[in-house]
Amino acid sequence: MTAAATSGWPSTERARAATIAVAVLVMLGIDALPEPAPLARAGEVIALTDGGKACLAILAFAIILWVTEAVPFAVTALFVVLLVPLFGIADYEAVVRAGFGNPLITFFIGVLLLSTGFSRSGLGTRMVLHVLRVVGTRTDRVLLGFLVVGALLSMWITDMSVAAMLLPLGVGVLRDARLEPLKSNFGRALMISCAFGPLIGGIGTPAGAGANLAAVGYLRELAGVEITFVYWMAFGVPASLLMIPIGWRLLLRAFPPELDRLPLADAEITERIAALGRPTRLETWTLAVFAGTITVWLTTPLLSAVSGGQIDPPPHAVALCGGLLLFLPGLRVLDWRQTQREMDWGGVILIVAGLSLGVMVFETGAARWLAQVLLGRLAFVPGIVQPFVIVLAVAALHLLFSSNTVTGAIIMPILIALAQDLGLDVWTVAAPAAFTSSLAFILVTESPTNVLPYSAGYFTIRDMAKVGVVMTLGAAVCVTVAVVTVRALLGG
Repeated sequence: MTAAATSGWPSTERARAATIAVAVLVMLGIDALPEPAPLARAGEVIALTDGGKACLAILAFAIILWVTEAVPFAVTALFVVLLVPLFGIADYEAVVRAGFGNPLITFFIGVLLLSTGFSRSGLGTRMVLHVLRVVGTRTDRVLLGFLVVGALLSMWITDMSVAAMLLPLGVGVLRDARLEPLKSNFGRALMISCAFGPLIGGIGTPAGAGANLAAVGYLRELAGVEITFVYWMAFGVPASLLMIPIGWRLLLRAFPPELDRLPLADAEITERIAALGRPTRLETWTLAVFAGTITVWLTTPLLSAVSGGQIDPPPHAVALCGGLLLFLPGLRVLDWRQTQREMDWGGVILIVAGLSLGVMVFETGAARWLAQVLLGRLAFVPGIVQPFVIVLAVAALHLLFSSNTVTGAIIMPILIALAQDLGLDVWTVAAPAAFTSSLAFILVTESPTNVLPYSAGYFTIRDMAKVGVVMTLGAAVCVTVAVVTVRALLGG
């Protein structure tokens, strides 16, 4: 395209076009490079094949566009689906089956439907107001209440949806207290807690974040390891619970509240709850569906054991069933036309296309080669410290990729290949990476969950980065303690 043809474009569009051109050139340049010398590890030769080199070229193309957002994430992801067969790595049908044919997709859609219903029914607002009534008006307790509610809700519905619920309530509390944006320490702490709480809780269950679902899919597809809902929780919930007090004390220390109590009487909170009236029929139905879905998720191993394997519903099917029950006539919480506008369909596409690329990176041997280059010395790190090292490495990658799912899509195949090569337990290596893919504490731009509270204007990017670096170190400790302890208790 000539300079004359682009001279009438806005500067941002010219910059995006230039970024796309650079991404294409990088991709073609990597593909044109000669094959590197094979690596020798434990008497075995690990080579980077032509197909593997082509996969890494496409991966570099995708990373550049994902990081710069020159085109939407989902558009880049769909380009990947076309590029893999174009480079002769696999045929188109195989690429589509690797991602779009994965039952993980129905899990993600079901969770998104439940999240949307939770918000639209008004159930989320009612629950947070009841929490405020319980914790009272002391600012330290209000902050803890927001963190706890955000974490607990985010274990079951997407973290971005939880942040969207907490945001208006937090802003309402601050406005009632006449605390102005960028002038209130408590305002900074409370708004950051609206991001930290959901991020912390998001690692608790596979349903908590899209990156978790992608990790489960990779472990099944690439390593033949089936991670059940309850088994994930055995590691994720303790890690989440350990992070809550750390996040609470950190926010209070970094931003000491300028007032001990909110100028909001308990009676006012009671009045707001009363103004909502009795729970509506739709709220009641949403709660019943939500509770039923969680119950089936948690009791599936028991149901399977009692029935001799006759009753063993896949978690993907349970999630989808729960989401679809919100469309029943007479109890219709969701309207399809509104729902399809509000749901993050781009996230669905990003997950499935990311799975396709991840599977190809693994199957061509590129992940194995790259793992040895980047983390080949992990076996020399003491086992008790390995999760800590992995968390910090993935957190650093998160700063670059600015997306939970993108980070997971890139790092999971690499770590699975590494664990297999080094003879390490795949889950012990993959779990810290899977958890950290959702822990975007440092930069506002790392996750939409951070962008929502930031948009209220109460804290700066620097404010979040200041506490985020320390929170990331704290998270690394919590994940390490949870993985090592639970693994020992389970006899692993």
